[in-house]
Amino acid sequence: MKEFQQIIESYEVYKSEKQQVALATVVQVDGSAYRRPGARMLVSEEGNLTGAISGGCLEGDALRKAQAVIFQQKSMLVTYDTTDEDDQKFGVGLGCNGIIHVLIEPIDFEDSANPVELIKAAFADRQAGLLLTLFSVKNSKSEQIGTVILDKGGQQLGNWEKRITDPELKALLQKEIAGFDSGSLIRSFPDQDDISVFFEVLKPTTRVLLFGAGNDTQPLAKMAEILGFELILFDGRKNQATPARFPFAKRIILGTAEEVVEKIETDPQTVALLMTHNFEYEAVVLEKLLTCMIPYIGILGPKRKTEKLIQRLETKGIQVYTDNIYAPIGIEIGAETSEEIALSVLAEIKAVLNRKQPIFLRDKNGPIHEKIQ
Repeated sequence: MKEFQQIIESYEVYKSEKQQVALATVVQVDGSAYRRPGARMLVSEEGNLTGAISGGCLEGDALRKAQAVIFQQKSMLVTYDTTDEDDQKFGVGLGCNGIIHVLIEPIDFEDSANPVELIKAAFADRQAGLLLTLFSVKNSKSEQIGTVILDKGGQQLGNWEKRITDPELKALLQKEIAGFDSGSLIRSFPDQDDISVFFEVLKPTTRVLLFGAGNDTQPLAKMAEILGFELILFDGRKNQATPARFPFAKRIILGTAEEVVEKIETDPQTVALLMTHNFEYEAVVLEKLLTCMIPYIGILGPKRKTEKLIQRLETKGIQVYTDNIYAPIGIEIGAETSEEIALSVLAEIKAVLNRKQPIFLRDKNGPIHEKIQ
């Protein structure tokens, strides 16, 4: 999400300066590659880059092609074959073993439904969106249709009716959108002039509800900002929960536990961290969180503390389901300092939201990234 934020920010700057840009998007990967479909890079006419489509290996060549796209104002599909043993042709050894298809699209600032504007609309609120990008590997020498549709809650944005002239393809896409119920995937339609469609699910920014403004939570707040998370801080201590101490917090909510729980907002991309070192405060907060739609509740401290919190609630007649409670908080990495604990906690959050079981990657069978297909 941080990359999307940076691309949108750069886009607004270039738009104000009337400096032309192009957007490069990884739309398909066959085999192994550093980045997955959905990785993006904004390129300005002066050669400035925001985002990345690889680990730095492809950016130089993609920059040159993007500048050609800006000049010609026609999209193109570029294929990088890193399975070639002589992978020095891009200037460095890629160290990958895959075929990477990159769509490069010129951005028309006058078009309110250009690809970046659709991305902006996708992240304008806390509702997930489905972004459709059309391309053809077989017809890669031809101008590509590109990023044309954003579906959010049944409402569709984009200029796809103008860009897609085949009524049969339009009907097919409408049917696919109506029945879509999975994560991002790529579908090929051989009968539709070998068009491929990248169905990309864009989820809201991960929102972290951090309860506790002690010194030990400051490193976590900093790391959350680096990851592009949206941090909301809750605490009752006015001298601790301040913008000076937590400059990366989007909001700071002060008050007693009974006061702040009335201001809690959650959704499937929201997580909560109880790190106040105040048992009574956290008992009130946990009671409220158990009524919310939230995938992760992390509680700092020993397991016995969490057991006591649950017992307190159960004596009040509250049935506690612990599937979304992670306590003690974090992944076992031998963390001791507050910085190390923050690393452990944020890694656990990523694993939970991505539905992954943390392991050493050297012990994983198969590629690092599952293929989007």
